Amino acid sequence: MIYYGHQHITEKDIQAVEKVLRSNYLTQGPVIESFEKKVANYCGAKYAVAVTNATSALHIACKAAGLGEGDVLWTSPITFTASANCGRYCGADVDFVDIDDKTYNISVAELQHKLETALQKPKVVIPVHLAGQSCDMEAIKALADEYGFKIIEDASHATGADYKNTKVGSCRYSDMTVFSFHPVKIVTTGEGGIVLTNNKELYEKLKLYRSHGITRDGDLMTQEADGPWYYQQIELGFNYRMTDMQAALGCSQMDSLDEFVARRRYLVRRYNEKLKDLPLRTPYQSEDTNPSWHIYIIRVDFTKVVLSKKEIFARMKDRGIALNLHYIPVHTQPYYRNLGFKKGDFPVSETYYEEAITLPLYYDLTDEQQDQIIQALKDVLQG
Repeated sequence: MIYYGHQHITEKDIQAVEKVLRSNYLTQGPVIESFEKKVANYCGAKYAVAVTNATSALHIACKAAGLGEGDVLWTSPITFTASANCGRYCGADVDFVDIDDKTYNISVAELQHKLETALQKPKVVIPVHLAGQSCDMEAIKALADEYGFKIIEDASHATGADYKNTKVGSCRYSDMTVFSFHPVKIVTTGEGGIVLTNNKELYEKLKLYRSHGITRDGDLMTQEADGPWYYQQIELGFNYRMTDMQAALGCSQMDSLDEFVARRRYLVRRYNEKLKDLPLRTPYQSEDTNPSWHIYIIRVDFTKVVLSKKEIFARMKDRGIALNLHYIPVHTQPYYRNLGFKKGDFPVSETYYEEAITLPLYYDLTDEQQDQIIQALKDVLQG
């Protein structure tokens, strides 16, 4: 079976983890800081805080941004639910901005219109870089400056991507950026995530929220330490700490990031060329972006295809190919329907969902396997 995503683990990766297993630290050790510096330096950001996963990264980013009860977070409907749930974790309300029909990222025009008309403006906006293609961050930053909201980039798909000749994660156009290191992502730590920022105050808050709100920093404590054992809890934080084992894998994987991305870009070019005559739409790439292509999304023209999406999935699976779909619009999930959202609220996102299919894409996918996928898709769509 060819799956839609798969991790790439080398002997070098295994040796890096083994080295930690033979060391004095399994967690809260020096490798975490090395990993943080490696990611921050690659992206051109000042600070990084590694955590258990991208969901916890989004959570503490929202907390650091001051999001709470009475506030509103806006994000895209076409994302994993965590991009919205992080606002709910903080007690805030959540709303959505419909997507652009070309990039499938948050529509800047819709964002501007909503900002002009909404009775309550957002405290935080989370643009989601779907498939590894950056949103139009310069335009979103201009709106943030005008309307006073904070920006947290959900770059879970976009490790290694570029926007306007800078790395996604530089935080040039945002307050914070979040990456995911889940096994199907471009770089993996098993599970894991990270928050990047250029703001020292946010950085200090992120570190506190990651680790129970506890500090040993004398400058932050309310009294002089009783002794070398002394610590204080000064915030209500969480246990979101990454292990040194995960960080070691991440450090090793980061050495191959550019190679991983180059292979994905090559496979995307092959897909685009070989699928161009089928009744479907291949991904659009903005001229300001160089995506890292975590996933490859097609849009099927069902006016020319007699099968349903469910039938396409089944017939491809019969041919040994497991498709996927990214994503079901968040506002249509039962939890969010219970908050008052309904079908029809974000029509571009809903049409996208009806047509979108994710094809397999990962570093180890061979040209021969990709040709097998393409031929199977041709057979299925053309009957």
